[in-house]
Amino acid sequence: MESTPEPKHAADQTVAVPILREEVAITTRVVDTGRGVRVTKNVTEESAEVRERLWHEEVDVQRVAVDRVVAEAPPSRYEGDVLVVPVLEEILVIEKRYRIKEELRITRVRKEQEYRETVPLRVEDVQIEAFDDNARNDIP
Repeated sequence: MESTPEPKHAADQTVAVPILREEVAITTRVVDTGRGVRVTKNVTEESAEVRERLWHEEVDVQRVAVDRVVAEAPPSRYEGDVLVVPVLEEILVIEKRYRIKEELRITRVRKEQEYRETVPLRVEDVQIEAFDDNARNDIP
């Protein structure tokens, strides 16, 4: 630091004091530390066979001739597992009567079939590789 200047005249008692100012500049930079890992993931597909029992229903319709005269229209009815649906016809006589022309006998039949299909299943495998010896050793 410089010394304080002496006054030039004895009558002049002013002293000049220099003012200093410090400045700072902060910057960043990227530094390669050599550390890091590489993660590789492979996806493969495996075939898997799916087996399942499926049910479907079919109906068996039989037409049965009846030819019977009735006073009024009968409702549909069940005889065990068979739904009986009367089919009516009007005939003209001196009076109007119902005659059952035929009946439909509907039976529900349940059948079983085996279903097979091959479907793809994805499997992922991951490998982790360190870039250098300074990298973490605890990576599984």
